[in-house]
Amino acid sequence: MSKPDQVLILDPPCDLKFKGPFTDVVTSNLKLKNPSERRVCFKVKTTAPRRYCVRPNSGVIDAGATVNISVMLQPFDYDPNEKSKHKFMVLTIFAPPNVTDMDSLWRDAKSDELMDSKLRCVFELPSENDKVNDIEATRAAPAMNSVKAEPTSAAMPAAADDAEMKKMLERCKRLQSEVNKLSEENRQLKEEGNRMRKMPRSDHMTSNSTNVLGRENSVAFLPSLLVVIAAIFIGFFSGKFIL
Repeated sequence: MSKPDQVLILDPPCDLKFKGPFTDVVTSNLKLKNPSERRVCFKVKTTAPRRYCVRPNSGVIDAGATVNISVMLQPFDYDPNEKSKHKFMVLTIFAPPNVTDMDSLWRDAKSDELMDSKLRCVFELPSENDKVNDIEATRAAPAMNSVKAEPTSAAMPAAADDAEMKKMLERCKRLQSEVNKLSEENRQLKEEGNRMRKMPRSDHMTSNSTNVLGRENSVAFLPSLLVVIAAIFIGFFSGKFIL
């Protein structure tokens, strides 16, 4: 006796397509519709149970109702030269008035009561156009985010701090330049003082040497004063931005 025709309407009717790359879980959706006036029990089986996860893999469909099934292919190393031999089968049977034990129902079912539909698994790799579109979408996303981004209130104080920092650095550079210049003058005065000490003493020379030494001491005091001022600026600047 031949088997009865499948009562459910399957979408897709023949092939389950899985689109790569297959480095992550790939899901294909299967829709089961019951156009009859009776409840129908279903069960989904596959020739490669370790490679797929089916949710739900069995259940009951009320009259006129539809059930969506997710068939999830697990990641694997895909070989384009290898043809897929994986298949699925959707077994169905009209549900008895009171369904309590699904396992007993399928175990005790008669062959002339069972209906089935077979589905073939098809693996597809993305086309070159799809790859280009994905790359362009990936590049466009950061640009769109940058256009939509608006300056926050925290950015304004940061800009002001940068401007003040530049001014302080310029002041420090000018002070350092003046210190270097006075240090050079101080060095020259010391050399002149040393030469004058080696010359024969006289009242005139003594007077000149005294004037030179006085100038030397006053000039020597100026770099120290400028260094202290520069240190105060740097300390104030550092404390402000660190805190």
